[in-house]
Amino acid sequence: MSRRTNLIWGLGAALAFTLPLVGVNAYHLDVLTTALLYAILALGLNLIVGLTGVLHLGYAAFFGIGAYTYALLNLHAGWPFWLGWIPAALVAGLCGAALGLPALRVRGDYLAIVTLGFGEIARIACLNLARWTGGPNGLLGIAHPALAWPGGPRLDFGVASAPYYYLALLAVLMVGGLCVRLIRSRVGRAWAALRDDELAAACAGIPVLQLKLLAQGIGGAIAGIAGAIFAAKQGTITPDSFDFILSVMLLAMVVLGGLGSVRGAIIGALALGTLPELLRGMEQYRMLVFGLAMIVMMRLRPEGFFGKARGLTGGSRGP
Repeated sequence: MSRRTNLIWGLGAALAFTLPLVGVNAYHLDVLTTALLYAILALGLNLIVGLTGVLHLGYAAFFGIGAYTYALLNLHAGWPFWLGWIPAALVAGLCGAALGLPALRVRGDYLAIVTLGFGEIARIACLNLARWTGGPNGLLGIAHPALAWPGGPRLDFGVASAPYYYLALLAVLMVGGLCVRLIRSRVGRAWAALRDDELAAACAGIPVLQLKLLAQGIGGAIAGIAGAIFAAKQGTITPDSFDFILSVMLLAMVVLGGLGSVRGAIIGALALGTLPELLRGMEQYRMLVFGLAMIVMMRLRPEGFFGKARGLTGGSRGP
């Protein structure tokens, strides 16, 4: 990225950190926190869909796996959030790689159906394994994060909005930085080659299956981190929070921002995460306006905010 782009993103990050200090109310901070969680999920899905070209319609399942992993460790073993997010990411990442083993042997629409089925299987399992997941009622009493240091006061996040906003913002910055490094690495260039022409990449000696499994695993782990933050923030989780509609919305965020673009995934998630709330004053017409706005956007710029602008720049705009 150019110095100008770096300056813009630096100013944007500085502005984001100062928002809770300039009188933004708790409700707006809560909406922004949810949008930032969507941004984390969109970044993970972008690695799978935007870089390797694998259409995934069950990504919300990894979000739920991370949330339930942290919740079960916290409720039954007393794990705090600062330790619980690690196994949440690992379990979700392993599930992503495990799904890839059978799923990636099919192509196109069949692959989309397999991922859709996985997402529904995960949700229905959470509904029926009531002994572990609480069934339709979900899991209650999940501990909120807390900070403590020797000789100092204990800072319990509780139900306040600002601590979770900062936690989600830091997670977005860290995950976004990781994704940028991955895209610029040899692995990222190999992923792009798979997306553009899988047969040519295989003929060039690129290990297709291994790289796709790696993308699935990393993408799943990122969703697991978001799931742990979500569970810690809400204090309760239910299977309905990880349904197919969420997977479709996340895919729309990635497409809207531009496939393969890190900044596009973030902007797309923030846009779709906050626009319905900005239109809340229009009452029953807000979702209609929301849908029309998406249609107009895709009509005017089908490659997304930061996707490839063919015929204009002759190439990608970068991460």
